[in-house]
Amino acid sequence: MRKKLTRRHFLQSAGAAASIGAGLGLPAQAQKTSTQGQGPTARTPSKVGAPATPVASPSSDPPVAFPAVLYGVAYYHEYEPYERLDQDVKLMTEAGLSVVRMGESTWSLWEPDDGNFQYEWMDRVVDAMDKAGIKVIMGTPTYSIPTWLYHAHPEVLARPLGGAKTFYGMRQNMDIENPTFRFYARRVISNLVAHYRDNPNVIGWQIDNETASYGASNRDVFIGFVNHLKQEFGTTDNLNKAWFMNYWGEDVNGWENMPTRDSAQSTGYKLEWSRWQQMRVTDYLAWQAEIVREFRGAHQFVMTDFAGAMHHDVNEEAVAACLDIPAVNVYHGTQDRFDGSQQSLAEDFTRSLKRGNFLVTETNAQTIGWNSAFQFPPYDGQLRQDVYTHISNGADMVEYWHWASIPANQETYWKGVLSHDFEPNRAYKEVFRTAHELRRIGPQLVGLKIENPVAILWSRDSLNAINDMPFSWSGPQWSKGHAEADYASLVRQFHQALYRLNVGTDFVFPETADFSKYKLLVVPALYIADDALLQKISDYVKKGGYAVVTFKSGFANENCAVRWVRAPGPLREAVGASYQEFSNLEHPLELKGDPFHAGENNKVMYWAEFLMLERAKALAYYDHPFFGRWPAITRNQYGSGTLLYEGTYLTDDLQRQVLHGSLRQLGATGAEQELPSAIHIRHGTNRFGKSLGFYFNYSSEPVSFVYPGSSGKDLLTDSSLATDHHVTLKPWDLMIIEKS
Repeated sequence: MRKKLTRRHFLQSAGAAASIGAGLGLPAQAQKTSTQGQGPTARTPSKVGAPATPVASPSSDPPVAFPAVLYGVAYYHEYEPYERLDQDVKLMTEAGLSVVRMGESTWSLWEPDDGNFQYEWMDRVVDAMDKAGIKVIMGTPTYSIPTWLYHAHPEVLARPLGGAKTFYGMRQNMDIENPTFRFYARRVISNLVAHYRDNPNVIGWQIDNETASYGASNRDVFIGFVNHLKQEFGTTDNLNKAWFMNYWGEDVNGWENMPTRDSAQSTGYKLEWSRWQQMRVTDYLAWQAEIVREFRGAHQFVMTDFAGAMHHDVNEEAVAACLDIPAVNVYHGTQDRFDGSQQSLAEDFTRSLKRGNFLVTETNAQTIGWNSAFQFPPYDGQLRQDVYTHISNGADMVEYWHWASIPANQETYWKGVLSHDFEPNRAYKEVFRTAHELRRIGPQLVGLKIENPVAILWSRDSLNAINDMPFSWSGPQWSKGHAEADYASLVRQFHQALYRLNVGTDFVFPETADFSKYKLLVVPALYIADDALLQKISDYVKKGGYAVVTFKSGFANENCAVRWVRAPGPLREAVGASYQEFSNLEHPLELKGDPFHAGENNKVMYWAEFLMLERAKALAYYDHPFFGRWPAITRNQYGSGTLLYEGTYLTDDLQRQVLHGSLRQLGATGAEQELPSAIHIRHGTNRFGKSLGFYFNYSSEPVSFVYPGSSGKDLLTDSSLATDHHVTLKPWDLMIIEKS
């Protein structure tokens, strides 16, 4: 078996990439010391492009705590067409906003030319916020390089796979490992952080912005990858065996013969390259975090903002270890598509990264989009309800992107709180109402602790491997098309089903020590797993856990090679069934007898494993003359626990019924699972030890129901509520019950 990926191995290989790629080193232009910007960055790192320290340790700072929920906006005074700082601050203050995020988008103003650092343009904004009592989070501006840097060093642009020509224009277009880019990035970061380190109103630093790998395949990226392979496999012979490279005679006999990723066919190569891209992002953000910590004030926290959640090329779990607190940008449907589920999916994942609270750095203000074809402003009440949705998931801050709509360029129609006329409007009035509510009850909502009974196992390796070998496809076999269902859709389906059942959900990861704290563990299509992870799942069940596991789990090992034992490999004993064949399903099939009472949605699709029972019991069979001989869903008692196995892809409603049955079997259901479909509930405990229940009506109609919780007080209205009391929630409204 290959060696386990470790942070130490990665840092060693990244450092080796910088030294071996000497020809990619810092050009003479970048080595000069500017007389205009001799701040803390006048010293050049001894190994440009290598990590800032020998080992980038996880953050050891105590958890970030706030006295109340922060509520604010991203603010870009520099984008506005005329001078209006005083008007903006006045409107923010009157609305009751408490925080702004600034500075991450305009490197060209911080450093208009090489080494010439300018601060006055931002200092006046920071001072104005300070006088207004509005806290500031500052961002490092590295995600959008200035034109002078591109012009002097076009080699910093990210080379896409296949070597297509690179161009300047779009943001996030650079090779984040390029030594020249790292030199200039370190210089601007350290100067900015040092400049604001003693400002008590600057409370935190966002490193970079929505960072990803940008698909870079530059020479330095490839050299680093080869050094990483040396660490992982030792010899090319080991690599050849692990990746079955003798297929098509592609054995790599000597590291100097390693082909690039551009047209690789090897599934092992593709999977390992995806891991390398993730590790590059982790190293880059850890590197930035170390620089910020070197120069920041003791009162300033470090975070980065993930662009949503569950990315194929960003290991959010590893990145979060280097942060004081994670943050997430969550955009979602509005109007009739607004139901809280998209926020909850991204935020349950983000909360799980450090098993604690997080910040929402961007979310819908008015309409969003890179064109004007999807402009759906929220209905009355949705902006306010959205804020409490984020808080109910564990957010300690909610910020809109952004304050004022931009008159031109790519995000013209990604509107802020203020429209293009910069006047107070319907959105502003709702923000005003919400901010003043939070001034009153924010101290009771911040620091919410959330304990959930269910966890979904997230596997980025399985996401990437299934993307390379999809199990569903639109269009003819050899033509271009797209996956109709995949790993990500399966994860979303499970989370959505649990959300609609009003069951709180966490995420766990292959590295999670054990799963024993959860009553139910959901394992979607765990296509890639080493034996140790599969054993951990089996042990969880054997010791009394309940697992719902789906098709394709246990199929391939950590090198993306199909196991050469009967499927599902090491999970076979816990599943209590095995299979030797599988089939795509050209059309959806019904299950015989509608065993889960799903009605017209009693259907499965895309994939069917021909399960052969060993100890498990069949819960459902296909209603089909050929497939009907094999069970579609089984359940096995293994040790003290239970494993339910789905050998096929279920409809959404059928999946919800299956999960509901499993939860009933666990005794984890009650009145909350019987509420009207528009009513959704989230639970948590505040820092004063009080249990809170958030009850949302995500619909345009008033909804009546019997309150299922214990007696308490609605924090929003200050009215009392008793158990079994009849409640009517207005459209797009909520109540927050602090239980007695």
